[in-house]
Amino acid sequence: MIAKDEIVKKNLDLLNEFMKYAFDHPDVIDNIPSEAELVILPTDDPELYNENKKTVDSLLKKGKKVVIVEFEKPKTILPKIELLSA
Repeated sequence: MIAKDEIVKKNLDLLNEFMKYAFDHPDVIDNIPSEAELVILPTDDPELYNENKKTVDSLLKKGKKVVIVEFEKPKTILPKIELLSA
């Protein structure tokens, strides 16, 4: 089972990636009602997907509106930077 603090960290990372996307595609935010809860289901992390799906189920049982976003977290780019001079 995944630790609570790890769930929080991973979800913050996912939210950061989603916000980067939303910044480049602001119309995506228009599809999320202001009264809805946003839950991200990472397709490349089955354990976190299942934990977040439990959150979705819990929110729905409480009568909340839920918007789910499914995506694979982009791979971290680790550029190699090298200064060349003549």
